[in-house]
Amino acid sequence: MYTRMYVLRFPKDITDQPIICKLVKNYDVEFNILQATILVQQEGVMVLELRGVKANVDKGVAYLKSLGVGVERVATSIRRDSDKCFQCGACSGICPTGALYIDRRDMSVLFDLEKCTGCALCVPVCPVRAMEVSLNRSSISAPFPASLAVPASIS
Repeated sequence: MYTRMYVLRFPKDITDQPIICKLVKNYDVEFNILQATILVQQEGVMVLELRGVKANVDKGVAYLKSLGVGVERVATSIRRDSDKCFQCGACSGICPTGALYIDRRDMSVLFDLEKCTGCALCVPVCPVRAMEVSLNRSSISAPFPASLAVPASIS
């Protein structure tokens, strides 16, 4: 399953349209809204994770762009501090992509960076804060409403 995070910027003249609903129905993709501020007749901003077949995600992104939605890929930097991690497995239970998983042979927690989407769900559940996720601030450039500031837990 192909998964990517995007910042979407909706022009004020289309914020009253069911764009995400049509995206899901017409392009067979799943979504997870990570943050959003969408108000009628004002610019809308949404941080969205899209999942599906790569071709469908690409077509869905093209659809958004055709409507005038600004689409920017969210670049992330993910790191696990192996010195802090004591292999409790708490992160593997919450990881939606399977990037963090338990090797049943020796019960160690493994991290597959290629599967990681940077959703940061692992950060708050790790009792020793071994997971470090930071967003590339240049990929979330202004104007980004203060109400959508990136939470400290993922910066």
